[in-house]
Amino acid sequence: MKNIAISISILALIAVQACNPGNAHQSAQFRGANRDGIFHETGLLDQWPDEGPELLWVFEGLGRGFASPAVSSDKLFINGESEGDSYLFALDLEGKLLWKSPNGKEFLGEGFSSTYPGARSTPTVYGKLVYTTSGEGQIGCFDARTGKEKWVVSIVENLGGERGYFGYSESVAVDEENVYCFPGGVSTNLAALDRFTGKIAWTNSVLKDTFAYGSPVLIDLPERQILMTTSRHYLFTVDRGSGQLLASYELEGYEYDGEHCNTPVYLDGLIYYVANDIPGQGAMKLKLSEDGKSMSELWRNNEVLNNFGGQVLVNGHLFTTVKGNRLVAMDPDNGTLVDSLKVATGAIIYTDNKFIIYGNNGTINLVDYSDNQLKQAGQLKVKEGSGHHFAHPVVANGVMYIRHGDALMAYNIKEL
Repeated sequence: MKNIAISISILALIAVQACNPGNAHQSAQFRGANRDGIFHETGLLDQWPDEGPELLWVFEGLGRGFASPAVSSDKLFINGESEGDSYLFALDLEGKLLWKSPNGKEFLGEGFSSTYPGARSTPTVYGKLVYTTSGEGQIGCFDARTGKEKWVVSIVENLGGERGYFGYSESVAVDEENVYCFPGGVSTNLAALDRFTGKIAWTNSVLKDTFAYGSPVLIDLPERQILMTTSRHYLFTVDRGSGQLLASYELEGYEYDGEHCNTPVYLDGLIYYVANDIPGQGAMKLKLSEDGKSMSELWRNNEVLNNFGGQVLVNGHLFTTVKGNRLVAMDPDNGTLVDSLKVATGAIIYTDNKFIIYGNNGTINLVDYSDNQLKQAGQLKVKEGSGHHFAHPVVANGVMYIRHGDALMAYNIKEL
């Protein structure tokens, strides 16, 4: 009976661990599990105190940049810069440095682009390995526990890529077999690397199109596994096994060296995207076929423009921030504006029926979205760090993480 009791206890413990996202979720990446800006948290504060949520800790020493962290079950990973070199930092969840590993040169820029120096991409954690990209285009694979380098690949030297005017900002996508990246070269503007060795699995020129600043999304369709991303002139899909082009949609407008920075959102056969081009589609909704081989436009709203703050899909409505410091909601059927709220324009995420928007002016707004209504629920002014307020917020285990230049802040936003 004693052995039976022990066995039952072990099975119960395994079941609890399997249901606990903190234990089961061993991967982390840009803008959440599905790269859609949604973080699946519950029990968060419905209203922030007047002084803002409690600041748990601050880590300083990341250097220049606006890369967001990727948070796993027991640590977080974030890109930083020191004296022009790129580093991958690993911190525990109390904000203590565990290790930092070099990854080539970081982007410092020339002329106008030099006003935006430093780390830009979010690491991607898959199992026991972390994959990250420097602003100069070096992809590195590191042991998540020790920081030991497993392999590195230069997007420019090894893959024939062409660095954009503002450097590489892509957060690579990873599945069980490969790491996927967009070198942006004439002959190689899409590539898959073996995730254990870094060896080339395939390369493809796709549409022979040039560089953009977004990040790819991996989608599992009934008939095949595909990758969706943007180039300077297109939103397109390819087969993940071969890199073969499946479908493309032309993005009519583009601003050289600043275009197409957002990551598309996919849900149930539909693609949503917001660009910042004039003239151009603005916000759009597309239909993707079940085999991934065709996409068609359902609607567009030319007046809704966003450069790199992202978009979020909630209850069929597409949300983003626009110039003039507004959060807007678009009708699922035709893309017209159905609601808006005055907030600082910036990076947007959604969690526990709330939007968190990190404004480009350093103000963070909490917006409640209950009963399909937008309501201001709190505000916080970021005082630590320096430089541009461009990083995307991250929420994990009741903690909100905000990167501002040299500093990473952790705020307690969980209900007491």
